Amino acid sequence: MNTENLLIELGTEELPPKALPKLASSFASAFEAALTKAGLGFSSVKWVASPRRIGVLVDALESAQPDRVEEKRGPSVSVAFDENGEATKAALGWARGNGITIDQAQRLKTDKGEWLLHRAEVKGASIQALLPELVNLAVKQIPIPKPMRWGAYDTEFIRPVHTITILYGADIVPANVLGIQSNRLVQGHRFHSEGLISIDNADSYLAQLETEGKVVADFAARKATIKQQVEAAAATEGGVADIDEALLDEVTALVEWPVTFVGSFEDDFLEVPKEALIYTMKDNQKYFPMLSKEGELMPRFIFVSNIESTDPSQVIAGNEKVVRPRLADARFFLETDKKKTLESRIASLATVVFQQKLGTLKDKSERVALLAGHIAEALNANKLEAERAALLAKTDLMTEMVMEFPDVQGVMGMHYARNDNEPESVAIALNEQYMPRYSGDQLPSTEIGCALAIAEKVDTLVGIFGIGQAPKGDKDPFALRRAAIGALRIMVEKSLPLDLADLATFALSTYADKQLSNADVVNDVVGFALGRFRTWYQEQGVTADVIQAVLAKRPTRPADFDARIKAVSHFKTLPQAADLAAANKRVGNILAKVEGDIPADIDNALLSETAEVALANALVSATSTVTPLFDQGNYQQALIELADLNTVINAFFDEVMVNVDDAAVRANRQAILQQLHQVFSYSADISLLQ
Repeated sequence: MNTENLLIELGTEELPPKALPKLASSFASAFEAALTKAGLGFSSVKWVASPRRIGVLVDALESAQPDRVEEKRGPSVSVAFDENGEATKAALGWARGNGITIDQAQRLKTDKGEWLLHRAEVKGASIQALLPELVNLAVKQIPIPKPMRWGAYDTEFIRPVHTITILYGADIVPANVLGIQSNRLVQGHRFHSEGLISIDNADSYLAQLETEGKVVADFAARKATIKQQVEAAAATEGGVADIDEALLDEVTALVEWPVTFVGSFEDDFLEVPKEALIYTMKDNQKYFPMLSKEGELMPRFIFVSNIESTDPSQVIAGNEKVVRPRLADARFFLETDKKKTLESRIASLATVVFQQKLGTLKDKSERVALLAGHIAEALNANKLEAERAALLAKTDLMTEMVMEFPDVQGVMGMHYARNDNEPESVAIALNEQYMPRYSGDQLPSTEIGCALAIAEKVDTLVGIFGIGQAPKGDKDPFALRRAAIGALRIMVEKSLPLDLADLATFALSTYADKQLSNADVVNDVVGFALGRFRTWYQEQGVTADVIQAVLAKRPTRPADFDARIKAVSHFKTLPQAADLAAANKRVGNILAKVEGDIPADIDNALLSETAEVALANALVSATSTVTPLFDQGNYQQALIELADLNTVINAFFDEVMVNVDDAAVRANRQAILQQLHQVFSYSADISLLQ
């Protein structure tokens, strides 16, 4: 079958930059799915996007669907014909619907009977006939939160559409999409291109746009070019560009013909904490700050223009003129804020409601202070400093700087605390209270920072669960999932000796009587937090049965939970693991059927079979060995030691009958199994391993 490359482009007015990659990739994914469903073969599908277009490029797309044979089963023969062998109305109606006579019908014989059958040869539709519907179907599936109308059109899209281009090889595919007829004309650069560009064929699209239209339509290629230009510009200045992926994507979505420049500002602006300057440059101006090789902010910034100017100095001067007032604002906010201490702002927290039923930010700060102090004591850290950090934690929210630049909350608290001569551990904790801010983010570096960060998150979890507003579905307005994961990460990765149940119970005690309506809030918070472990460990490659085996024991110390996961994962790799898992499952089943009490101790006088004597003796020896290991949290070595019981356990089940008639002997053997089950179940429910 013949193949050609396909181009689809929607030419629009400027698209929302942050949404651009998602719009284009969704379009490509929907169109690829439509091609697959239609039975059309192709080599690959790629999306392209720039500020004024999204498009799809398909390599080696087949020119038509393959011919196929469709089988249409009719009524069973017993229903199709009456006792005289005449066709019934059901059979005649089926035949008529398929355009045949009863005589032309074939028979399908199966084990369940015989049916009428019609095999019809269906010729595959051409690509020219299929594409209009497929393109429109894919366009309708593009996720557009707020569609708009324009002109006299009844159609809706995220921005007005001016051109629709569909080329199969060199041929235009006639189609009406969003009220516009397709052709081979596309928009070039808004300023550098002279009118519309006529694309010769799908293969020449990218090259023609670049040479004739001054547009790099390939988003990935444009992004790579911008990154290379920005890094090179920084290197020329002896610095390093501060490039984050989100900003790079946004800048790539703002320009079609990237040209990179370096601007500068006065050195005295560097008196402002670099985080505030970096924020305003990135968020407000879409600039890339420049850092020294030591990580200090330089009085330079890099910006990417969408115009190739004949006088670059004018472009640079214009951007420098724009950024200076923003930096001046930051400096003004800093000087204004420094006139008041953080401590003097504590009272103002009473004017800000955290949650209607949970009180103000001042109320929350006082609760967190008590919990942070409790955690600090458990960590042998300074309780007073933890409480002080918690009381000051939210005060920077009341400063001019943070009100203007919300993303610098915490870090500005740290700088203002230093200005107020607060203890350094308190200042650092004010910044570390929000860590980790996102997946993979760094954790608090200090014990006071850990105490505050955990206390902040646990207080929120207990409070919101306490008023019955647990997350439902994808709705999580208080980011409780992130809070739980953050607290768990700190406790696990820092190996902190903290217990979730203890923390939740203490947090509950800091609330006023009857302030929380959920009587089971502690269990709910612990269960919710432990549930986060499932996804966390699966992402690390831990199998579901290992996670479930540990969850079955409900260990509430996160660091201990992690130790068990690692131990059981290692145990599962041992050659004896499968036999021992099966044996534990068998033991559990036997014990579940026992009626009445099982003796706590094994009576050696009732041991008669060689295999039961061997198991009882081995169990005593193993228990004395692994008990101190379990007490130390050395689950991995304990399970390795227990794996040596595999041979005597198998011999016991092969040679010994547990449920014998003699009640005393039966109970004694059940006691052996109960002790075996207990020692194996100390770290996890081994019977759940597969």
